[in-house]
Amino acid sequence: MLSTTISETNIKQIDNLISSANKIVLTCHLSPDGDAIGSTLAFATLLRKLGKIANVVTPDQPPKSLAFLPGANEIVPYTSSPQTACKLFLEAELVICLDFNAISRIDDAINAFKLNNSPKILIDHHLYPEDFAQVVISEPSYSSTCLLLYKVLNLLGLANYIDKDIATCIYTGMVTDTGNFSYNSLSPEIYTTIAELLHKGLQKDEVYKSIYNSNTESKLKLNGYAISNKMVVYPEHCAGFISLSEDELNKYNYTKGDTEGLVNIPLSIPGIVYSAFLRETIDTNGEHFVKVSMRSTGEFPVNTICERFFNGGGHKNAAGGEFYGSINDALNILQSLFEENDKLIKQL
Repeated sequence: MLSTTISETNIKQIDNLISSANKIVLTCHLSPDGDAIGSTLAFATLLRKLGKIANVVTPDQPPKSLAFLPGANEIVPYTSSPQTACKLFLEAELVICLDFNAISRIDDAINAFKLNNSPKILIDHHLYPEDFAQVVISEPSYSSTCLLLYKVLNLLGLANYIDKDIATCIYTGMVTDTGNFSYNSLSPEIYTTIAELLHKGLQKDEVYKSIYNSNTESKLKLNGYAISNKMVVYPEHCAGFISLSEDELNKYNYTKGDTEGLVNIPLSIPGIVYSAFLRETIDTNGEHFVKVSMRSTGEFPVNTICERFFNGGGHKNAAGGEFYGSINDALNILQSLFEENDKLIKQL
């Protein structure tokens, strides 16, 4: 049953499903970010407080930059522990899906996912959720799944179970999915939620330091190289792009999370309306492809570009996708859109 509102019926269904399940698996999308890991760990921690056996299974290894999150060391990545992941899915009496709208987003973990015939719950903030869960709470107006999860937990009457650890996980998703509240962050609910999380023990400054002020030498050198050598700005088109090949990433000993935030750099230049970051990588079948991230300011919709050309989507000011081709081909697509985008920017 698809839903675009948090109905009382959906909340009752979730309550009943949680009450009747003992073993629960929580999962999220491939290349999990702060919102995906934050929401799964937050919910898993709370479920354990209810006496449930809750395990987080991710499609692949979470970035090291999120290792500070409470419970991160207990995550089971499918890529490194497929047998354990399959066993957990097979035994689960309930599967909770967080921060993804299409089953393809869990990549090869779909093999484990399909072993489970138990009910599924989906809580997500992306557009156009597929109908693979019995209960779907889809709210694209929410800036993060963590913010949406916080509301769901309150509606379930579970707010009293939220402690410092859970608050830390929820806040991490909120801060990372808004670029430290620099986009998709005009809702007053965001800031009232932060205030409530502070009352739960959240140390927001410590979370900020862990996410944004915890760097390795190789990460800083990679980012410096990307900005000084690979950023191309088109002021006449209000655009800026950064791209990194696999060879360039390897030269600086890239690890997952090292390029987080690069997509926002061009937007700091006055007059730039939208930006893109392209990173070459390899899928589980050994095939090269390009990860595309896009950001924008104001009313310029980068999600439509990602939907049309990069098999992705997202929110108006923050979207992403994938392109099976070369980085140059992906850049050529973006450049071919200049005239179309110039007209749109003038209209906005």
